[in-house]
Amino acid sequence: MGIYSSFQIHFTPIMYQLISEQSIYQYFGDDDPEMVQEMIQIILETNINDLKELGSFYESGDYATIKKRCHKAKPSMSYIGAVKTRKILEEIESNLENSQALNENLQSQLSIIESELKTFLSKF
Repeated sequence: MGIYSSFQIHFTPIMYQLISEQSIYQYFGDDDPEMVQEMIQIILETNINDLKELGSFYESGDYATIKKRCHKAKPSMSYIGAVKTRKILEEIESNLENSQALNENLQSQLSIIESELKTFLSKF
């Protein structure tokens, strides 16, 4: 970071791999930091955790739950700017029985998203 680190933090959003700070503020606004924090925490505790459990539903062949959880998480992925991840959720939904490899990719992305959201929350 060097000499310009404080300048970058205050005037330039951190560059994330999968989430978008701009999208988060676009959806939730930037005038109520507490509400933004709460919304991100809810996404972490619900959608991200729900998706992290998909592996067990693949093992049991419970495609209805997989579809429901993917469908439910899509708006949240838009809110946090995780466009690539939302696309994977759409692909899983459209080809459930053959989507286990996509789930592996999804799980990798979820780890990154979880880390990035926690970094984002640490700024408050």
